[in-house]
Amino acid sequence: MDKVTKSAGTSAEEIIEWGEAHHLETCFERAEKLKQCPIGETGACCRVCHMGPCRLVGRNAEEKAEGVCGASLASVAARNLVRMIAAGTAAHSDHARDMAMTLLAAAEGTAKDFRITDVRKLYKVAGILEIEFEGRPVNDVARDVALKFLEDFGRQTGELNYNKRAPGKTQERWRKWGVAPRGIDREVVEALHRTSVGVDHDADHLLAQGIRTALADGWGGCMISTDITDILFGTPKPLRAESSFGIFKEDEVNLVVHGHEPTLAEIIVDAASSPEMIEYAKSRGAKGINLGGMCCTANEVLMRHGIPTAGGFTNQELGIMTGLVDAMTVDVQCIMPAITRLSEKFHTKIITTSPKAKIPGAVHVEYDEHHARETAEKIVKMAIDNFPNRTSEGSHITRKTPLIAGFSHEYIEYMQGGKWRASFRPLNDAIMAGRIRGVVGLVGCDNPRVQATSIHKYLATELIKNDVLIVSTGCGSAACATAGYLTPETALENAGPGLREVCEAIGIPPILHLGACVDNSRILTIATAMAHEGGLSDEIAGMPAVGIAPEWMSEKAIAIGTYFAASGVPVIMGGESPVGASREVERIMTEVWFERYMGALHFEPDPEKILAMTLDYIDRARENLKLRKYEPGKFGAERVLMDMAARRELERSAAGAAHAGVGGISESQG
Repeated sequence: MDKVTKSAGTSAEEIIEWGEAHHLETCFERAEKLKQCPIGETGACCRVCHMGPCRLVGRNAEEKAEGVCGASLASVAARNLVRMIAAGTAAHSDHARDMAMTLLAAAEGTAKDFRITDVRKLYKVAGILEIEFEGRPVNDVARDVALKFLEDFGRQTGELNYNKRAPGKTQERWRKWGVAPRGIDREVVEALHRTSVGVDHDADHLLAQGIRTALADGWGGCMISTDITDILFGTPKPLRAESSFGIFKEDEVNLVVHGHEPTLAEIIVDAASSPEMIEYAKSRGAKGINLGGMCCTANEVLMRHGIPTAGGFTNQELGIMTGLVDAMTVDVQCIMPAITRLSEKFHTKIITTSPKAKIPGAVHVEYDEHHARETAEKIVKMAIDNFPNRTSEGSHITRKTPLIAGFSHEYIEYMQGGKWRASFRPLNDAIMAGRIRGVVGLVGCDNPRVQATSIHKYLATELIKNDVLIVSTGCGSAACATAGYLTPETALENAGPGLREVCEAIGIPPILHLGACVDNSRILTIATAMAHEGGLSDEIAGMPAVGIAPEWMSEKAIAIGTYFAASGVPVIMGGESPVGASREVERIMTEVWFERYMGALHFEPDPEKILAMTLDYIDRARENLKLRKYEPGKFGAERVLMDMAARRELERSAAGAAHAGVGGISESQG
């Protein structure tokens, strides 16, 4: 019998085995020892007051069980889910608030280490927000944009500014069912109020507030953060980089940036490459400074600078166990406090930087945007000073995997038609013709309670084989990277015939890395652009598209899944359902939500069933849209795939070429 490994990543598994041999404990061993509570796992435990915790279990619990106060199982399960949504929304949106404050400080000149890098993106955002920008100083426009964004956190009435970015029919659905988000903070507070003891006990009504809170995350916090990050640091474009533990160098200082907030990490990138710091590193015996990333901060600096990534959530302890990490700087979210205890067995310094987060055993170097360069240089110097303390202990890994990342909304539009004809028409055409069966957002965390990253890799393999184009974010992207699926060459070997032709013509991977977990908002704007382009659905709902978070673990993932479902995308989350104890709550999230929004939120632990559900949703959407039935390799004579060279020749030779499609995906000929 084949050995069951704890991670599907070859290098990760080697380090895990090395750690076990040296009696080092990681999240994988803790997951084995610490079993999940079967009552809390399914949402049947209520602990919102001190009369409890109340465990609503037993025969016919759905009909008969109730808490001390009389709360039903459906009420308890719904409250638990809504509280997860509120916490996830708070995490993303607090990040967005910090980004808005940094943009404001940069515009006003009080954060001198930051500047407006992408003026075009600034003007695009200003136009959406109805802020005049023609003929005005750039920093004045940036200040007005920042202040407009900050309004959305404290807004008490009306709707979020970015609600209007959604297709008109999507907005109509939200208003019809009373879930259009108002202020971000208001929705989080109201969700927590409604779920406290003695308030809202109607499961459908509770879940509606969960939807409104989640939409404030997706069309508010996440989208705001993505846009500001692009404005400050540049909108990503495709670039080559590397992933896995082989990115660490034995003869250089290895500094890892880990967490989710990009502002300090951006300045560290600059500081680590300065001649002064490199010379200082050499004076301490190193040949240079090697910067690497972990988790979503990795994705931020990867997308814009090509900084290599050591992987996602379950890799953070393993990175330390290589023995090569001289310092790891962490800010917020998805950071295991166990890394400080593990670092004591090596030489690695763990450095916390956020005023919101301290970890016992870490060195705290507090960051604020007004002294960013000073903080960055201090951290880089700490890593350099720790280099001479490195020992030979550790599981040194040399293997690494190439990848391509940096597919922003703007670049995906550009790559289909160039600077003057940027459009989503070619993608829509490819879907209509059946070359691309549908689109899947494969996102979310990796989880040590399963074979980590294995479900991501299984679904990635099977989906591209079935001509499904994948867009990915966060740790899901890291899983795809270590599987080798973020290079164009992968399409030739693994993709179905239609998707292969698309990838060959444009020169793209079958999986497009869109960035960090907050950048799931890019998927929303891409879907909106496809709806506006026409030929498919005129709203996000009804498109042949599905969202999957197969190994999720964070409350942020629940918020993301909910805002996609409410935007019209069926979503499948891996693992057992956190509301599985209540058939009524599951019915609302699947059947009722699909009737209202054409989106749904499913939980399914079986990867094969996830795949089957995904393809069924896509094929039913194609049928409802009256698109050509998907058949591998059969695309119809009226659509001819053309590469860029052939397209340019057409444009040069025919006056009517202006009516042809653009972008290298497909060509409509009448």
